[in-house]
Amino acid sequence: SYYAPLSASYRERLVESWLERCHELGIQVSKDFSVRATLATDVEVREWAIYGLPSNQLSVDNGIVVMNCRRWPLMIDPQLQAGRWIKSMCEGKGKLRVTRLSDPGWIKVLESCIVNGLGCVIEDLGETLDPALTPVLLKQHFLSGGRQLIKLGEQEIDYDPEFVLYLMTKQPNPHFLPEVCIQTTLVNFTVTHDGLEDQLLGDVVRKERPDLEAQRDKIIVTMAADTKQLQDLQDKTLQLLFESEGMILDNEPLVNTLQQSKATSIIIERRFKEAEATEES
Repeated sequence: SYYAPLSASYRERLVESWLERCHELGIQVSKDFSVRATLATDVEVREWAIYGLPSNQLSVDNGIVVMNCRRWPLMIDPQLQAGRWIKSMCEGKGKLRVTRLSDPGWIKVLESCIVNGLGCVIEDLGETLDPALTPVLLKQHFLSGGRQLIKLGEQEIDYDPEFVLYLMTKQPNPHFLPEVCIQTTLVNFTVTHDGLEDQLLGDVVRKERPDLEAQRDKIIVTMAADTKQLQDLQDKTLQLLFESEGMILDNEPLVNTLQQSKATSIIIERRFKEAEATEES
């Protein structure tokens, strides 16, 4: 709510003020705290980039907000970068419909998405929203007769929890009413001069050193698989510990699992160092 509508420079100042306040109150905070490191993995960021999200810090932070916000995102997207990313990501999975409030049948498109659990993009929004969207924006679904329902217009329709709504405007500096800001999560995708420099730098690196880019992709994918394997081993270890009776050292499956977890941890640590070296080069 406070972070996403701002430009990159204001976001940095906001995070700095939060960290300073935490230090004043004696709250422990990581020295290298960042939204990206806390709320996203390299694998997720890489997947977003494949679908067209620019790899600069502002765009990645916006992607994190869009994927994690509790209220439906309303994206300020004058350069249409967010629109291309969302459409590429969701259409690739066959789960997206696109409409505009100016289309006569937009409410039927929205109804179909809600009932069938699809993603719905509403483009070219102005500074006001149609009142019919209010129950959807506030997620006012309810149980009736064992069915999950929501009111849309004058009728109650089935609500599929897989439904996702993306709101977009091309206006570079919209002045939304307070109720719009309360009902949605504003996300500012406007590209600034510094942001454009970051995007161009990333494109140059991918063009000039495709070998490093390919190596980094390979490392990230491998690390994701290793991390999943380590998590599975940790879960298995906890299960075996819970079920273990008598001396733990006599439990051969448990000992083997612990040894495997240690070996996997060493491998992941080595690949983290390789990834850092690749980033620096």
